Amino acid sequence: MNSVHIEIPMSVTTRNSATPGSPSSPRSTYRHGDLRRALLDAGIELARQGGPDAVVLREATRRAGVAPNAAYRHFANRQDLLAAVRAAAVAAVAQAMEAEMADVPTGGTPTEQAHARVRAVGAGYMRFAHAETGLFRTAFGGQFSVEQNPDPAMGGLTGLNPFEHLSAALDDLVTAGALPPERRQGAEYLAWSTVHGMALLSIDGPLRGTPADMLQLLGQRLLDMVERGL
Repeated sequence: MNSVHIEIPMSVTTRNSATPGSPSSPRSTYRHGDLRRALLDAGIELARQGGPDAVVLREATRRAGVAPNAAYRHFANRQDLLAAVRAAAVAAVAQAMEAEMADVPTGGTPTEQAHARVRAVGAGYMRFAHAETGLFRTAFGGQFSVEQNPDPAMGGLTGLNPFEHLSAALDDLVTAGALPPERRQGAEYLAWSTVHGMALLSIDGPLRGTPADMLQLLGQRLLDMVERGL
């Protein structure tokens, strides 16, 4: 698949992270408002490099250049930091979907537009899985919900999280008359599980190492199947 640059939200950029192995003397104090961001930046970079298991509070403090105890003013424990990193990763997935939807042609019938948005959501999801594998594993590798009581931090530039983008695209199909209302209920779970399965097979399963052009073809055929199945 083509490479994609994912812009992590400004509040969680990695520009404050120290590079691995760079010298730094731990500090016990930090400018007001900067330490939490620096720790989160470091946690995101750890997740990007090694997935959720790599997000360790002590390593984040080392990269931020502060004493380990300083982190507890902002994150009670590793799980607290991981939850914040996961929210940032989910938001980045939403941004990948939004980038795909921004490229959807403005012409065509409402039905064609609705189908194109559904495909863009799925394509953005799979593309992110390959472009940011560590963040993808972090986003969807734990127990959490993006449907009930959604965390605003998990939204993209539009404020919608990945699940909400998929739901909205399916609602557009119903509005356009391309999806019978009686088949709408639960359709997001079927579409999501299908696309997620392909993503996992291609980054962690037997499809790992498949040439990019073949994965691109398989991805498009998978989206064809999802559309027909709806």
